[in-house]
Amino acid sequence: MSPLGFALVGAGAIGRVFADALAQVDGAELRLVVARSQASARPLAEAHAARWSTDTAGYLEAADDVDVVIVATPSGTHADLAVPALEAGRHVLVEKPLDVSLAAADRIIDAERRTGNVVAVVSQHRFDRSSEKLVAAVRDGGLGRLTSATASCAWWRGQSYYDSGAWRGTWALDGGGATMNQAVHIIDLLLAVMGPPAEVFAFTGTLAHERIEVEDTAVAALRFASGALGTIHATTAAYPGVEAALRVFGDAGSAAIVDDELAFWHTTSGPRPEVGMAESGATANQVTAADRLAADERGLGTSHQRQLADLVRVIRARQAGDTTARPRVGTPEGRLTLATVLAMYESARTGRPVRQA
Repeated sequence: MSPLGFALVGAGAIGRVFADALAQVDGAELRLVVARSQASARPLAEAHAARWSTDTAGYLEAADDVDVVIVATPSGTHADLAVPALEAGRHVLVEKPLDVSLAAADRIIDAERRTGNVVAVVSQHRFDRSSEKLVAAVRDGGLGRLTSATASCAWWRGQSYYDSGAWRGTWALDGGGATMNQAVHIIDLLLAVMGPPAEVFAFTGTLAHERIEVEDTAVAALRFASGALGTIHATTAAYPGVEAALRVFGDAGSAAIVDDELAFWHTTSGPRPEVGMAESGATANQVTAADRLAADERGLGTSHQRQLADLVRVIRARQAGDTTARPRVGTPEGRLTLATVLAMYESARTGRPVRQA
């Protein structure tokens, strides 16, 4: 069986990650790189023995060998590129976030429904071993009733990062700042574990950068539909950059993932011995050597490979007649994450909590 042909729209830093990841995925082949600038498209394409184009509107007209389009462009352009690709009969993988507004996201979802083609949303950290273990434990009740969780992305981005492109730090194309673009991954994991939030209350600020419209720091309190509580902390103003961490707490166990690594783990399937006030739960850490990530699991792109392989699996299943096959991270998951980030922005703007359906 011939591999699925991929077109990569966007030849920036994340585009290069996708190109490299595709080369490691069975049943996938990069055949076309599209970017507005020849200086960006051509070198990346030639490095992967692919064709290149600067025609971002008409690139599919002569690309019969392309089955899947990867949209890896500024966030505010995602719907404008994904919808025509779907309508042209291609499957689509959209870089996070789905777009910068729910109206734009819903355009993608409507095109997905009308065409019957597959849409996956990049959330590669759901494919990390640490995340998979945590999600499975929560599903199986290993942490008992979830009571609270904290998601924090404490990174640093210098002023040069925002100055490197006119679209960066704008509402129209970047869609937001530290929350939408950096913390979105840890927020996505938070929702994968805790489920949808019922209420969000947030503050945002621009505290360490100039010439940007968006926030570089945000905090939020959440009440989940389950009744559990949570917090989100997002910043690109934590010099020199600290960590991205998800900590989840239940009445029968707790877990912490720090920079993709399982840092704390304790689950209980039977009786729960009382823990005295003077005792530290850290001594009950059940993380094992097998939980540690290998060197080749730490690099950027490894989890992208697993998400790409999942997309290939779904498309092949659809081609074989399984209309129920869907990607592990599709438009429902992508829309929920986007809606949560936008709820934070609305709350910060209005000074009121935002309720989510």
